[in-house]
Amino acid sequence: MFLKKFRKLSAIMASAAALAVPVAALPADITGAGATFPYPICAKWADAYKKATGIGLNYQSIGSGGGIKQISAKTVDLGASDMPLKPEVLDKEGLMQFPTVIGGAIPAVNLKGIKPGELKLSAEAISLVHRSDGSGTTFIWPNYLSTVSPEWKEKVGEGTSVNWPTGVGGKGNEGVASYVQRINGSIGYAEYAYVLQNKMTYALVKNRDGHFIALRRGCT
Repeated sequence: MFLKKFRKLSAIMASAAALAVPVAALPADITGAGATFPYPICAKWADAYKKATGIGLNYQSIGSGGGIKQISAKTVDLGASDMPLKPEVLDKEGLMQFPTVIGGAIPAVNLKGIKPGELKLSAEAISLVHRSDGSGTTFIWPNYLSTVSPEWKEKVGEGTSVNWPTGVGGKGNEGVASYVQRINGSIGYAEYAYVLQNKMTYALVKNRDGHFIALRRGCT
């Protein structure tokens, strides 16, 4: 999560358990944009914050790349990305960043006869449904693949946007989930909350110790 530095004090005060300032001193509305990854929890936070304070939060789920662009242009109060910005970028843009939520990006599949958790994947690169926009969720997967596959690191690399060797692109976690649900035999990646909300089948990925670890409800 990124904030404009001049909003640091009010942001800290607004998130405190007990406010020692009058409501009138706080902004009437808070605007944000960025990753689709945290949108489900951001929506719940915004609703709870609105009920508790009367202050609204309008968060645009447009992808990490869009969020970084908007906060850098100072058109929103906060931005969100799964990939942290480097210190020199923060200093240049006059921003501060801090972690807000932990989630899991997992492979989701559309394979007849396969139940959630039954399909197990090793570290080799695979053909998939991918993000078409700049994405922090995309950063997570190519980062993992670049770590475990020298071939992937050499030919594709990592980042919020990469030149995918194959597959079809969907906008946002919502777009990837939609494609995977519609295309039989497809495999994609999405944040765990989207997989649960859409009742999708997910696969397990082998970790460095050779184990296949399943995420559980509540882990995000």
